[in-house]
Amino acid sequence: MTGTQFGIFTVGDVTPDPTTGRAPTERERIRAMVAMAQRAEEVGLDVFATGEHHNPPFVPSSPTTMLGWIAARTERLILSTATTLITTNDPVKIAEDFAMLQHLADGRVDLMLGRGNTGPVYPWFGQDIREGINLAIENYALLYKLWREDVVDWEGRFRTPLQGFTSTPRPMDDTPPFVWHGSIRSPEIAEQAAYYGDGFFANHIFWPREHTQRMVELYRTRYAAYGHGTPEQAIVGLGGQVFMRRNSQDAVREFRPYFDNAPVYGHGPSLEEFTAQTPLTVGTPEQVIEKTLTFREYAGDYQRQLFLVDHAGLPLKTVLEQIDMLGEEVVPVLREEFAKGRPAEVPDAPTHESRVLAAAARREGSDAA
Repeated sequence: MTGTQFGIFTVGDVTPDPTTGRAPTERERIRAMVAMAQRAEEVGLDVFATGEHHNPPFVPSSPTTMLGWIAARTERLILSTATTLITTNDPVKIAEDFAMLQHLADGRVDLMLGRGNTGPVYPWFGQDIREGINLAIENYALLYKLWREDVVDWEGRFRTPLQGFTSTPRPMDDTPPFVWHGSIRSPEIAEQAAYYGDGFFANHIFWPREHTQRMVELYRTRYAAYGHGTPEQAIVGLGGQVFMRRNSQDAVREFRPYFDNAPVYGHGPSLEEFTAQTPLTVGTPEQVIEKTLTFREYAGDYQRQLFLVDHAGLPLKTVLEQIDMLGEEVVPVLREEFAKGRPAEVPDAPTHESRVLAAAARREGSDAA
């Protein structure tokens, strides 16, 4: 797997189908997410990512449980999160859970850290939303240390101190899961990703291209300023959102009731306004290809593209049809087009194997010196 990774992400909402009025049960929705991941692997996609939520109408409160189940039913798919809440989860538990998952999945694991956008979650887990950025910064500093030092002493503002603590299991092959820092609007998170030389995921499904361009450029500039490489070598991921049919008018007609009643942006801008101003593409596979290829114009060559295909009450049958079209018609063309003109210095998408090899090469280099 080289170049750019392509996949899908889910927020795991339980939303009534506006065309029938029926909502899936929580069990049906959870099983549907598993079916999506399995289909993603079957059609040749690279990544499946699940969100993390602790409130209705969402079900994925335990991403590592779900991803562990999926790991046992897949062989190649990279398993990720579309948000792991670095603010309200204990960094020690994140370190343990994802290292365990990494071993179970033979390294096919990474994660995307974020603050989340649900205010009430903070007090439920004993935190203050006004400290969101500070929590994200301090908690990741601890997580980073836990995965790289066998014995950790730690004292900070937001959790009890640690003395002589060892997080178990240790990361597989002494290589922690790759971390993406996900953000829609926070420059501090782009700065954090740049500081550590981690990936930055701009989930720009709600924002115009100008905003995403500013965020990605900030991250790339700061990545270089911290000495990790050139701006072009920074690791960038983007969100996207699609609904496809063979005929564009059919796609618009079928998707409109779901768009109009979506839990996040429903009853707001029109479908036409939203499509014009954001990455949302409702149309044919060819139109999805055409619009997705424009993302490089403002984000540069990037390493991961994830599509949202399953929210707002869309039935599983329809969602699987979307995944089929992505895997069979859209992504093969995108892979080919993304490879054209890609500068040699732009790194491929990170995998566990590539990072283990890179670490070994660095050790050999330092030994030789």
